[in-house]
Amino acid sequence: MTKAVLGIIGGSGLYDLPGLENRRSEKIDTPWGAPSDELLFGQLGPLEMVFLPRHGRGHRIPPSDINYRANIDALKRAGVTDLVSVSACGSFREQLSPGTFVLVDQFIDRTFARPKSFFGTGCVAHVQMADPISPLLCDRIEKAAIAEQIAHVKGGTYLAMEGPQFSTRAESLMYRSWGCDVIGMTNMPEAKLAREAEICYASVAMVTDYDCWHADHSDVDIAQIIKTLMDNSSKAQRLVARLAGDFPSEHEPCPLGSDRVLDTAIITAPDARDPALMQKLEAVAGRVLNKERA
Repeated sequence: MTKAVLGIIGGSGLYDLPGLENRRSEKIDTPWGAPSDELLFGQLGPLEMVFLPRHGRGHRIPPSDINYRANIDALKRAGVTDLVSVSACGSFREQLSPGTFVLVDQFIDRTFARPKSFFGTGCVAHVQMADPISPLLCDRIEKAAIAEQIAHVKGGTYLAMEGPQFSTRAESLMYRSWGCDVIGMTNMPEAKLAREAEICYASVAMVTDYDCWHADHSDVDIAQIIKTLMDNSSKAQRLVARLAGDFPSEHEPCPLGSDRVLDTAIITAPDARDPALMQKLEAVAGRVLNKERA
């Protein structure tokens, strides 16, 4: 069995995890560049945890400039087995009002300016993404939300837009007509990279507004978003603390195989692989690569 290490990526409004014991910060270098900030290590009870603010402390990095590959690689190097993404989002559904937490289970990726894979020329891999969220991890988040009496909905489709601008009204109405439930700027390619790194991934999308489709609500307003963010942040901290308190000490194998997806994903023959790329892949794909060498 593998020891469970719970990782948290904090989005807008969540830049720290109060209550962590034995705290230490560490700068982790990766072959993909620098992650958004130092990683914060600590414990909640017996559980080891790692926290990374997605935008950096002080919210310095816009969505398109986040080094998603470095973030996921650093978390993998830190031993993270289960990763919870916490992020702000807009809502396309009347019933998903500001303050609601949506435990999304699907994504539509409309980003276009971000590297989306650790693999490429020199080592080709195609990971399965039909179900991008690890169900056992999502179930545990829902139990924590219920225990903390946090308004939430389990299931929903997250539209990932490039940003940093918000949607036009035409875009908002189009995405809503597609059946999307929420919109944000950061869960892609994060979820794809977590899958490539064999880290179980789940997303908590915290609703701050109705985007701009709703005729009875004002368009997206930063002042209102920040107010809602602050309310959501305190709830997110409670959610994470409850999740950690009830988390198993041993990593639960994912029924979807997301923690062993590379067993069948790498296509390039070993003798045709680029040595420089293989060296960069040592952390995210080391389990499979080391098995091949044995």
